[in-house]
Amino acid sequence: MTKRSFSALLSIVAAVVMVSIPAYAHHGTNISYDHAHPITFKATMTEFRFSNPHAQIFFDVVDEKGNVAHWNGELTNPSNLARNGWTRKRSESELKPGMPLTITVFPSKAGTTTGVVSKILNEKGEQILLGRDARIE
Repeated sequence: MTKRSFSALLSIVAAVVMVSIPAYAHHGTNISYDHAHPITFKATMTEFRFSNPHAQIFFDVVDEKGNVAHWNGELTNPSNLARNGWTRKRSESELKPGMPLTITVFPSKAGTTTGVVSKILNEKGEQILLGRDARIE
């Protein structure tokens, strides 16, 4: 193999690696959550981000001692949400900061205050959103 051929081959391999690593990093995160042990919280909504690559909800949970834990939950992408009737406008009207929610997440296996959202109930107990699959009741 000539030096020129080797350089060309090395460039192609480097390009393939550089393109594939971000895709692996993004799509490999679901394994980081404990889908066998969901946690349900009575929480206070603090923020909702209707943005790519995944919508996110931020909420506070107060424990029995009065300590506040700041959680965040990942949902599906905005395109899936919108296809299923959950638009940015609906997010703004149904998920306002300060609203009480009941939220179920599959928590991080690392023990951090983050998870993948399974479902969200409003203060009346009505299911308003089902996590990553974007189904809406």
